[in-house]
Amino acid sequence: MVLNDKIRAIVTGVTGMVGEGVLQECLEDPDVESVLIINRKPSGFSHPKLREIIHKDFQNIKPIENQLSGYNACYFCLGVSSVGMKEPEYTRLTYDLTLHVATILSRLNPDMTFCYVSGAGTDSTEKGGQMWARVKGKTENDLMKLPFKQVFAFRPGLMKARAGARNVLSFYKYLIWLYPVIKAIFPNYASLLSQLGQAMLKVTKYGYDKKILEVKDINELADRQYI
Repeated sequence: MVLNDKIRAIVTGVTGMVGEGVLQECLEDPDVESVLIINRKPSGFSHPKLREIIHKDFQNIKPIENQLSGYNACYFCLGVSSVGMKEPEYTRLTYDLTLHVATILSRLNPDMTFCYVSGAGTDSTEKGGQMWARVKGKTENDLMKLPFKQVFAFRPGLMKARAGARNVLSFYKYLIWLYPVIKAIFPNYASLLSQLGQAMLKVTKYGYDKKILEVKDINELADRQYI
């Protein structure tokens, strides 16, 4: 499959490390015509392709849904850490929020490719011992049931942001010096954040034979050349 149209993408979570990295790949890709970002607060990003909506309540995006039509990709990078959270609250902020947004987008844009940033170790059975992994697994599973053109779940591991990125997580600043070591010893656990963005763009343009992409898939797809 080759996408006939230019990509018109919605990106969420750009005030976080992952979303910022994916946004940069979108802005630099000549096949991306326009990008809409939706944030709770101003992002500070500016680009001729870029439009921004400030909307504080992602649990209810119905007030802005008249601005969400006409897009053929969504790169959903919004997420929270499960540290210190009980399962009901984590479910509300992960499963409920994501499915709410995705359900509306699937109705407005049935030709959309929806890419969800999950995480390495996500539990597709929804029955494992780790709470966050069960919730992420349920989120992936139910996204796949929505009437999008394509749905993909990306499960990155350790990611290295570009130099100069604004929104690098604080603990990553202490871990990232280990990136070359981890990449050498565990190549299927580490990626450049740019590779995640490139893989998302490639599944949108060309499709992919897997719906769930682990780190190895992300890295291989990012480096794949299409003629």
